[in-house]
This record gives sequence, structure tokens and C-alpha cells, in this order.
Amino acid sequence: MVHVTKEGVILQKTHLGFENEAVLNPGVISFDGITHIFYRAVRKGNYSSIGHCKLKGPLKVMERLETPVLFPQFDYESQGVEDPRIVKIDDLYFMSYTAYDMVNALGALATSRDLVHFDKHGIITPRISYADFKHLAECQGKVNEKYFRINRQYEDMIKFDERVFVWDKNIIFYPRRIDGKIVFMHRIKPGIQIVKINALSDLTKEFWDDYFLHFNEHILMDPIFEHEASYIGGGCPPIETEAGWLLIYHGVHDAPSGFIYSACAALFDIHDPCKELARLPYPLFAPEYDYELSGEVSNVCFPTGHSIYDDTLYIYYGAADEQIAVASVRLPELINELLAHKK
Repeated sequence: MVHVTKEGVILQKTHLGFENEAVLNPGVISFDGITHIFYRAVRKGNYSSIGHCKLKGPLKVMERLETPVLFPQFDYESQGVEDPRIVKIDDLYFMSYTAYDMVNALGALATSRDLVHFDKHGIITPRISYADFKHLAECQGKVNEKYFRINRQYEDMIKFDERVFVWDKNIIFYPRRIDGKIVFMHRIKPGIQIVKINALSDLTKEFWDDYFLHFNEHILMDPIFEHEASYIGGGCPPIETEAGWLLIYHGVHDAPSGFIYSACAALFDIHDPCKELARLPYPLFAPEYDYELSGEVSNVCFPTGHSIYDDTLYIYYGAADEQIAVASVRLPELINELLAHKK
């Protein structure tokens, strides 16, 4: 098994109004020896915005802003902007996040050229009802029945609100174009799906209708092991290595004590990111310390960002939905362990 070091908690909530309930699930990008942490900040009432701090290297906090860099401004995100991930594609930073309006949780995007000023592009995932999702996805058959069973709740919710859509979260962009395409993951439970486009303007209703007509072809991963049996979802942006795209994702298992969220690892072909090469048959790391076992939501290690220093991969994660912690692993060791479990 891979040796993982828990570095402990690096960010906690403060007395400031926008982050007095919790801090969690950060997007991370590093360069020039500085690690930028864009984290979900929650104020009392479960109202989320995005804060920003800088680390010197992978662990030492050197600067933390006292106001959020992103906050709700539109109806589609009225209750919060949540769980950011960030990459740089060409000369533009892409920050994806979940927009929540108390009814729907859908993937949205903001971009920046300087990590200070961000332009919002709105929701980029489909606004699709459960009935339409099921109808389109079933047209070609052979879709895992769990997709319909686990999302059937949205059919029931529509009795109370006509604006109910299938939740589509964990939007994570690849850090470069692949064969000229912009590529990103998203998550409709219980698996992870993948999208390839030429430009953001491709994401029309017609695009999504065709996408769901061929839904089975776009499933990147489905749960297969016990520790991810309930569902899986994207974690950190994919990491380009000589062995392939390294994906740190989260797996969820429904134990007698409740859901347990773990960090997991898989490897995909560098030329064909849809081709899974290997997957660890056990969690990379799971809740074990008090700060992971007890909090706003107990038993949670939710990885969302990474940095690499001297062949060591640092994984930043939400701990019990209340604090931000870091785990580290030697990158060559992790790759070798994955290669030992090739399909």
C-alpha cells in the first residue's frame, strides 16, 4: 500500500462574517513557490462564498484575505458558490464551482487572467429534469440502472418546485487542451462523466440533448469497489504524468454509521483520457483523525486541490466539512502502486 502522511489542518474558520461557520473544499494552483488556495467559506445559515489565501510552499500560510473573491450575485447561486476547482488553460484561469440556489446545485464557471478579477460565465452544466434525463439516456439502453434509481428523488421534488433539475456537480477542467479540445469532468450520481468541446459556446441545449442520447459513451468512471460503492465524484484536477493522467477523486461508502467519504486514485491514458488504465482497490486515505471524523458532516475526506513540490504530491481536502487539511504522498510511489493494479 502507498504511504500517505497526514500533514494536518492548515485552515480553520475565523470570526469574519463570511467564514464563521466552516472553511472547506479548496481549489488550488501553485507557481513560483506560492500555492494559491481558493476555498469554500461558509457563514452561519449555510451561505457560501469563496475565500483566498496564499501559502509559501505547500503548507505555510503567508497571506489570507479578509473578504471573499467570489460571492453570490445571481439567482442561480443565491444560496452560495461552493467547492471551487481551478486550472490554467492557455493564458486563462478556469475556476469551476457549484452554484446553489436552495433548489438546484449545478456547475458554473468563472475565469480570470490575474487571480484577482473573475468574470462569471454562469451555469455550464445542463438544466435537465429527471424525466428528460431518463428518457434521453434510455434511448440507446444499457445504462446502469443506479443512475435512474439514485436520481429519482428529483422527480419527487418537482411537486414542490417546477425548477427542479438533476444535480450536476464537481465540474473539473483538465489543465490543458487535449487534441485541441477543452475537456472537463462533471458528476451525475453515481459516476463521473466527461465532456469534450471546442469552446464554451458549444454547450447549448442541443449539445446536451445529444450528449444524453449517448450518455453511456460519456461515463468516465462508475463505482466498482466497496469503499466507493454508493457513488463517486471528481476531486482534484487531473495531474499529467509520464504514466498517464492521475486522477484523485472521492469515493463514498454507506456504512452503518453513515456515509464515509474517502480520497481515491486512478490512472488514465495520456492521449485518451477516457481510457482507464488502473484504479487503486482501496482508498488512498480515509477519515481517521478527530478533525476528519467529527465536524459539520462527520467522516469526510473530500479532496479538491493539489500541489507538487520535489516529487511530493500534496492533496488539499475538506475535513468533516469544517476545516481544510493536507495529506502528502510521494508521486513516484503512488504511480508505481497504480501501475501494479493495471487493468
